[in-house]
Amino acid sequence: MNLLYPLARPFLFAADAERIHELTIAGLARWPRSVALLAGCPVQAPVRLMGLTFRNRVGLAAGLDKNGECIEAFDRMGFGFVEIGTVTPRPQAGNPRPRMFRLPRQRAIINRLGFNNHGVEALVARAGRARRQAVLGINIGKNADTPLERAEDDYLACLAAVHQVADYVTVNISSPNTAGLRDLQGSGRFELLLQRLVGARDQLADKHGVRRPLLVKIAPDMEPAQLESIALAARDSGIDGLIATNTTVSRPGLEDAPLASQAGGLSGAPLRPLAEAALGTLRAKLGPDFPLIGVGGILSRADAVRRREAGADLVQIYTGLIYRGPSLVGECARALRG
Repeated sequence: MNLLYPLARPFLFAADAERIHELTIAGLARWPRSVALLAGCPVQAPVRLMGLTFRNRVGLAAGLDKNGECIEAFDRMGFGFVEIGTVTPRPQAGNPRPRMFRLPRQRAIINRLGFNNHGVEALVARAGRARRQAVLGINIGKNADTPLERAEDDYLACLAAVHQVADYVTVNISSPNTAGLRDLQGSGRFELLLQRLVGARDQLADKHGVRRPLLVKIAPDMEPAQLESIALAARDSGIDGLIATNTTVSRPGLEDAPLASQAGGLSGAPLRPLAEAALGTLRAKLGPDFPLIGVGGILSRADAVRRREAGADLVQIYTGLIYRGPSLVGECARALRG
């Protein structure tokens, strides 16, 4: 069965990247049980982290299922956890098309989607109906037309909206495709935003009797000193974990690639060294016990093992799923047993 996706991939890659993405999401939403033909049985290798029990250490990274349309399909694909979003308070169309580009020779993708999504109300409704065993994370962001000085209002609105349906919540301040968003990682804005979010999370926990872990997803395009500063600020504010990393605005190893000049975030194999280095810096600074999720350039079991050795408690995949297909989920989960 693992041969089915490699046979289909040339036909999928012959069409526009975003159009195929939309058709795939629609198909998975309509026929969630079909993935069993490609993925096999989910790997059961439970891990306890942040007060949650993950079926295995492999998760779906945010960005693939922005609107929570395919939670059941990705659950059946064998993921230990599924992160949906990024979602914003209000629906938005995102950036103009074309905005997603495959680089097959480099096993990479460049995207500048810009948080295109149906809005948090629609996502919460879908998530509340989804049948799943996997842990569900929801990745939250701000609307593009919200001024940076009002960004925390958007994050607080999303946090309140998703609290009842998410198992954990990720704060996305590291996408390169929303103007100014990464500025939230600098100066004093980062600490103030986290203080407000942690305070709101704790109030929601008191009100509803359940505490949702709060994570922050960070960018790979920082010097080690800045990464260390962000890590300590997050830990000291009461954030439960970090996800390293988002896509990169750099173009490592793409000097001869025709599409390298396209604006947007780069994911896939070229991101791997940057993401691994960032994760290693975070682990060295935060010690062995602070939860870290590694993502970026994981396209094989060997990549997953290296990320675990670099300090990741859990890993996530996205571009690897595009290039390798559903069998990558079980392959990585088996490699990370224990």
